[in-house]
Amino acid sequence: MNIETKALSPRDRLMVGIIITGGFITVLNQTVMSPSLPTIMREFSITAATGQWLTSIFLLVNGLMVPVTAFLIARFSTRQLFMAAMTCFTAGSTLAAFSASFPLLLCARILQALGAGIMLPFCSVMLMLIFPKSRRGFALGISGVVIGLAPAFGPTIAGWIVDSFGWRYIFALIAPLAVIVMIIAGALLRNLGERTDEQLDLRSLAYSCLGFGGLLFGFSQAGANGWTNPVTLGAIAVGALFILFFVRREFGILNPMLNLRILGNPTFVTSTVIVAVVSAGITVAAVITPIFLQNVLGLSALHSGLLLMPGAILMAGLSPVSGILFDRFGPRTLAIGGLSAMAAGTAMLGFVSADSTVLYIGFAYTLRMAGISLVNMPVNTWGLNSLPNRRIAHGNAINSTARQLAGSMGTAVLVTVMMVTAAGFSNPSGSEATVAGINDAFRWATGLTLTALIIAIARVGAGPDDNPPGNRKGAR
Repeated sequence: MNIETKALSPRDRLMVGIIITGGFITVLNQTVMSPSLPTIMREFSITAATGQWLTSIFLLVNGLMVPVTAFLIARFSTRQLFMAAMTCFTAGSTLAAFSASFPLLLCARILQALGAGIMLPFCSVMLMLIFPKSRRGFALGISGVVIGLAPAFGPTIAGWIVDSFGWRYIFALIAPLAVIVMIIAGALLRNLGERTDEQLDLRSLAYSCLGFGGLLFGFSQAGANGWTNPVTLGAIAVGALFILFFVRREFGILNPMLNLRILGNPTFVTSTVIVAVVSAGITVAAVITPIFLQNVLGLSALHSGLLLMPGAILMAGLSPVSGILFDRFGPRTLAIGGLSAMAAGTAMLGFVSADSTVLYIGFAYTLRMAGISLVNMPVNTWGLNSLPNRRIAHGNAINSTARQLAGSMGTAVLVTVMMVTAAGFSNPSGSEATVAGINDAFRWATGLTLTALIIAIARVGAGPDDNPPGNRKGAR
């Protein structure tokens, strides 16, 4: 096994800093809208259901951009793509700061999401290409800091800005930061990877948007309005149909937008399945735990956020550490240990009650997040390491899309479990019904995590780029 061990040059280190900063600024915008929604609703005279689209449309467009990033990374230079994504994001931020109506603010969020949807996959792929193979675990561990810290601090920072200056200043402060990053990037970024002159297959793009967009929208509606809602069923049916068209198209053309043939690699498939389960676990806990803290224990939104923040900080802090451990020891021990911790923490949350202490909740949630950090980036890196460099962007796009779909579907299914259980009580909105529903949801989540643990025990190899036991030749 020939593994490069060369150290990064000073310029490469600066590039890593620029890419991470750009990723952090864009990912931060996933969660900054929550504290400002009440103020925006009053200013524009809109309902909560309408205002929530400021967050939903961002996540939806973000998800739609992920499948096309593999083509964009191959087609355009590093500098071109970074500048285009940050320009789009900056334009959206500027427009948001000066929006005079809700439709204009919604358009601004779409522009932001177009840039952010490129930046996070771009960040992961570029770090994989900058770092030698022997340090890729650490590279994606750094990326994990962005994923963990930005959403954790977003609501807190945004809440302080809204209270002190007003919601527009969230965007008025972000836009200049993005411009500064672009100026520095223009001087220091160098081009990485192999470029191609392939043209975008417009039919693949259309199938991808309709397919993944339909599923993401359908799952979001299922969590809010139920699985029998006509909009939910219609969106999921349309999405599933166009996903079939998309898969058939990608396997049938010479230069696919997203190379699905790498799914013949058993290492990559195992990695993607485990990471998707972990992603569903992150999303579900972020939705259900605050419901318990606020509706059952009576904590304020601020106090519930502060209680959950240590877990997010620990997850972000452990990401580079887990990357270093991966580079040295491989993924197997980390995956098994991390999924065991995640299952234990999730199981603890399956037995909460109105008498549970905040210390118990905080410990269980933090244990889950620590476990997630130990398994997420190492297993992801292990899967991407099994691919040649020219396929890493495609692998990352497939992996990221699977995480988006798993998070959305997992939330929809487990929120449904919670609601169905609560509906069996005489007072479905009472604390007793809420606790029972939350317990059942977390118990189902525990079963899902244990399934991923069994897969890890059976399939995850010991070395940083080993194939699964008993299947040493993966499709490349």
